[in-house]
Amino acid sequence: MIDPVALYPALAHVVPTLADLGPSVGPLTVAVGGVLFDENAICRGFPMVLEGEVKVSRHSSDGRSLELYRVVPGELCLVSSASLFRSQRLLAHGVTTKPTTLLLIPPPMFIQWLETPAFRNDVLGLFAERMADLTGLIDAVAFQKLDQRLAACLLGRGQDLALTHQVLADELGTVREIVSRLLRRFEREGWVELAREHIHIRDSAALRAIAAALPA
Repeated sequence: MIDPVALYPALAHVVPTLADLGPSVGPLTVAVGGVLFDENAICRGFPMVLEGEVKVSRHSSDGRSLELYRVVPGELCLVSSASLFRSQRLLAHGVTTKPTTLLLIPPPMFIQWLETPAFRNDVLGLFAERMADLTGLIDAVAFQKLDQRLAACLLGRGQDLALTHQVLADELGTVREIVSRLLRRFEREGWVELAREHIHIRDSAALRAIAAALPA
């Protein structure tokens, strides 16, 4: 059995303890693709991932999706903590990308645990780390050309990628049609070869040359 305190050492100092809370907080097991929370929903609890991974994204009214960050064991969810801090509805969507085991801390307990310095420092440290991540994401979306970002996204995954255009669009925060158009351009240039849910990279050097224009 996974020891939550090994992943989240601050739990050793909170009152009431996990043992005091008993099975009401989990652990819960969620299959791949399970929705943990939705945009504009009420936050039902603070997730602490023991195994697996949760992808947190924003969705637009026209169907576009932008991944904000992922939560893995030992990390905390910024969107959930912000919702509980302000008693407001959730600003993003959380879905599991792997079979996931987690604890779900009730909102009143999360607020009480914030009185423990070790736990509060962990949460505030999370805000600083995620803010740096989100600043980088904003820079990428606002200031970098999509063809450069797509080339960089394709690199580092091997020569043969089992990816749909929609998955790439979600990663880049755009729509599938634009990604498909750019990939067809890459194919015409001889850089990639496209098939159904499959991309074969024929010229990694050309993609690296495009991606090299991205800011460091």
